[in-house]
Amino acid sequence: LQDLTGDGGVRKEQLRPGTGQLVPPSASVAVKYSGYLGNWNKLFCSNGNSKYPRLMKLGKDITLWGLEIGLLSMTKGEAALFILTPEYAYGQQGCPPSIPPNTTVLFKVEVLDFIDSEECDTFFELTNEQRDRLPLEKVLKVAATEREFGNYFFYKQHFKIAKDRYKRALSILGHSSCSKAEQSQINASKLPLFLNLSLTYLKLERADRALKYGELALELDQRSAKALFRCGQACLYMREYSKSWDFLARAQCIQPFNRDINNELKKLARCYKEYMEMEKEMCCQMFDPLNS
Repeated sequence: LQDLTGDGGVRKEQLRPGTGQLVPPSASVAVKYSGYLGNWNKLFCSNGNSKYPRLMKLGKDITLWGLEIGLLSMTKGEAALFILTPEYAYGQQGCPPSIPPNTTVLFKVEVLDFIDSEECDTFFELTNEQRDRLPLEKVLKVAATEREFGNYFFYKQHFKIAKDRYKRALSILGHSSCSKAEQSQINASKLPLFLNLSLTYLKLERADRALKYGELALELDQRSAKALFRCGQACLYMREYSKSWDFLARAQCIQPFNRDINNELKKLARCYKEYMEMEKEMCCQMFDPLNS
């Protein structure tokens, strides 16, 4: 076993190696874990049944000293076993009734993902005046991290949380800048956020909001096939078939072999055909009594 603390307080056995950098002290981590007493024979805590473990902030959501030391030795995708003596776990008092006093505990841990939020933590501790004085490079980095958080929650299907993180990133980009070059950099960071928000609102079945953010993306890049596609999807959802056709046809002109765009045009054609048949049937029903 690897002795992480030099006094045997936290010992580690790697079960599967990971990749990339070590988990940094300022990270928010998504982990699967199980805690045991004795010789791996008594489970006292676990989140193994959770399909999408939540992101936990080191030092805030994870407060067990030995477990935090263990996580700082891991990389993304790594799985390991840890043995924590009482000094690095629940101490002399234990945690009744689950954990007796002076108990050595065992943890099986797998790091699914992590995001280093040091830049964000520092940024949100500043006053508005201090934020305005920050170099644009730092502001863009904070916004990129917030977008990364949004992407994490989106792929875990937590769409409302993802939406809030994307909007938070946009609020950060309200950086007061005068130069054309700086505004160009800000717009480049805003574009993927508008596109992400458009897609997220589609997932939330808020097509009107999806259309709004798709159109904001088009204001920054009129030839964005993705923005045109999102607007077309939103209009189709709202049964605005003519507007949907306009957006999707423009997207197809830019990317004629894009499968998603072509499939959406086929879907639009089916929906429009069904709509016309339904209208025809309604008209027939209205005029049948007159004919009779």
